[in-house]
Amino acid sequence: MSRNLVLPYFSLAPETYNKTYFDEITRSFSVYLQQSQNPGEGRNTNIVLTDLPTDDVGLEIGALFQQGGFVKVTLADRPHARGSLGTGVVGDVTVTTS
Repeated sequence: MSRNLVLPYFSLAPETYNKTYFDEITRSFSVYLQQSQNPGEGRNTNIVLTDLPTDDVGLEIGALFQQGGFVKVTLADRPHARGSLGTGVVGDVTVTTS
């Protein structure tokens, strides 16, 4: 996928150790790592998302998950619980069969 990045230049190594060359290679790798770790724009015609989580527990803000057949985005102020469970007691029940 193209992100329209200007890739750093990696020149051929000199025959002997050269501090300037080593500094340039280190700088080029730093630029490359920074570019690869920063998010970029995307434009897609088709996309297939497989095995999406069914809730946002443990996901970072902006991550996708699916719930009830809908794809949702994790937001900081809108939690999506895994489910709900409740129990309660109201009085006693006696069952008699004959």
